[in-house]
Amino acid sequence: MDPSPTANAAAPLSLAVVLCTYNGASYLQRQLDSLYAQSRLPDCIVLSDDASTDDTTEILARAATRFETMGVRVHFLRHPTNVGYVRNFERGFKLAHADLIFPCDQDDVWYPSKLARMTAVFEADDTLDVLHSDAELIDANGAPMGRRLFEVLELSATELRTMTEGDAFDVLIRRNIVTGAAMAFRTRVLDQALPFPDAWAHDEWLAIVASVNGKVRSLNEALLGYRQHGNNQIGVQARGLRHKATGIAGYRRAFLARMEARYEVFNAHVKRMQRVPPERFARVEDRLRHAQSRNRQGTSIFARIREVTRELLSGRYHRFGKGIRSALVDLFGLN
Repeated sequence: MDPSPTANAAAPLSLAVVLCTYNGASYLQRQLDSLYAQSRLPDCIVLSDDASTDDTTEILARAATRFETMGVRVHFLRHPTNVGYVRNFERGFKLAHADLIFPCDQDDVWYPSKLARMTAVFEADDTLDVLHSDAELIDANGAPMGRRLFEVLELSATELRTMTEGDAFDVLIRRNIVTGAAMAFRTRVLDQALPFPDAWAHDEWLAIVASVNGKVRSLNEALLGYRQHGNNQIGVQARGLRHKATGIAGYRRAFLARMEARYEVFNAHVKRMQRVPPERFARVEDRLRHAQSRNRQGTSIFARIREVTRELLSGRYHRFGKGIRSALVDLFGLN
């Protein structure tokens, strides 16, 4: 049984940071320094390396010793073979024995109040499952780029208001705006989210699963420097790099196929969940139908006109996309 708000306020929540790495020696020390400087230290830190071939594990070994001297429990994992960032985080989360889990990338810089500020929000609301903040974009050298993450994601005033109030499902079923580097979640979310499916990134999956029958909130404060550089596995620049590699048409085809696969997995998962409101089952199935329609429109302009018109009349382009703008992209964007 979850503690009452009064009990929650009286008993501070325990915190675990899960720092996952792979060949991160270039930026890792700066991130570690920002963790040492937190105004509220974590109770536990999981250092999980995915078979790095540079100096990452040596840096982590020194960090493990330092965290221990600071009174932080340490779990240090070194994978013999590369498992990928999603499995790396999944394994790390399973070792994070605390009330709250903070995913941590190897190349960002956390501001000193990040752990304390986000924890205070959880301690004030025991119904909150996932919280994510804004972030300042920084370049490879750590210099501010003059933009924030929510700005780059084009988070609308309506989306921000809805997310700030904790009613995230309708936003997240349309598109993901939760970034792992800026999120924290209660460990209980893992009970519904594990194992992570291959079709989803861990942060997107945690957020959307939690939103089905739980509470996910946005915090409109920048609590970290979110580093953008050429080697980001995921990030604001990663999409642009994939565009260059495959071309816009190739990227769109892969994107639409991935969306259909993702919502097939999500639809099946939600059907196995408990206490899901019936209208949300219907919403998830509707989202899957829209993803299937967009992915299967074909190359014939006449076939696309028929399918796009049908989806427009159903209202799904407006519920799950950008309305007419998305319809026009589907109509003319593949050739």
